[in-house]
Amino acid sequence: MKQPNAPEKTPTTDEQLLEELQRRAVLYFWEKADPGTGLVNDRAKNFGPDDYTAASTAATGYGLAALPIAVEHGWLERHLAAARARTTLRFLLTMPHQHGWMFHFIDKRNGQRVWKSEFSSIDTALLVAGAIVCGQYFARDLATSDISVLADALYRRIDWWWMLTNDGARPEKRVLSHGWRPETGFISYDYGAYSEAILLYLLGLGAPINPLPERTWDAIARPLQSYAGIESLKGGPIFIHQMPSGYFYFRNQRDKLGFDYWVSSTNAMRIDRQYCLDRAGEVQTYAQGFWGLNASDGPDGYAAYGAIDSREDGTVSPTGAISSITFVPTLALSIARLLYDKLGHPFWGDYGFANAFNIDRNWFASDVIGIDLGMELLSIENHQTGLIWSLMDSFYATGPAHRAAGFHLTLEPEPRPVYRTGANATVG
Repeated sequence: MKQPNAPEKTPTTDEQLLEELQRRAVLYFWEKADPGTGLVNDRAKNFGPDDYTAASTAATGYGLAALPIAVEHGWLERHLAAARARTTLRFLLTMPHQHGWMFHFIDKRNGQRVWKSEFSSIDTALLVAGAIVCGQYFARDLATSDISVLADALYRRIDWWWMLTNDGARPEKRVLSHGWRPETGFISYDYGAYSEAILLYLLGLGAPINPLPERTWDAIARPLQSYAGIESLKGGPIFIHQMPSGYFYFRNQRDKLGFDYWVSSTNAMRIDRQYCLDRAGEVQTYAQGFWGLNASDGPDGYAAYGAIDSREDGTVSPTGAISSITFVPTLALSIARLLYDKLGHPFWGDYGFANAFNIDRNWFASDVIGIDLGMELLSIENHQTGLIWSLMDSFYATGPAHRAAGFHLTLEPEPRPVYRTGANATVG
């Protein structure tokens, strides 16, 4: 019986290093899921045991998406992966929810709310996205097709208009709220500007029951930014540009407004790297060739690091840089090798590289974070095989979602601009 914790092989080539990064990420999602509920830790110690019990719905979604990858690589037998998927989805359908929206953080042992967290729109979307691709993978076999039914039930129960209109209190609202808290109601912040939430909107646009109206896609502001002659959509931490592309394939496409999200994300990776290179004379972390400004742990606590006009202090995220592999594979491979060769032990632990580090402060994280490992895992797999993209593309809601957002194939000479003026095209 093959398990995700198969004997380690020292990664001597770039491809072996990518494989080992994936294997260790899969190991995280296998070991850090409660066997009775399937809920996955928000974070874990990268060096030895811990007693963390807080799970996140988003990490659990990545845990579901990790199962097909584990089977395809031979790290997990198919029947064990199917059993874990059933356990997780069945438990999720019994958990507290508000109109289908799930709590951000929960106790992995019983699914109850922790830290007074909100019913989160984006975290529910990340949970559902992982459930969808997991369901699509097992739907190929009649014996496991029930998994896709369970995943679809999780998706179909979401009340998109409740989160859009604040339960009818604001019927004119055109963008989704960040979430809802039992004590105070809807969070005042909305996903009104370009962010990782384009994944959330696509799931809503394709929903089979009361989908989001097309005007919600148009309502998202899309400011552009430029650095060193490189233009992208303004987004802050690097994960914002990576997270949606873990599930949806945007290459050689524009939406109805004229935006190319693949080009924008590719350019955002280049901006992040160039921004760090330009500060190499001031910051030791960057001087050694490291980059990847992301939302991550830091020497002063968790922070949203980013290029240009966001916070930065020399703290970089390995998973942030490596997850750029779908957009800038050569740069991502080189940074993965640099991290492994220069830092190695003790930064390389049970689940790969720890979450972040800052050479100037002589600070190295001891934890890994589930959603970051999930983005890294999916990005590498899509770069190698396109598996997650193909599974999402096969889902019945993806076509309607793309049509509602006006995505269409555009074959253009390189370099393609992020935004091209067209009919009804406006920049927010």
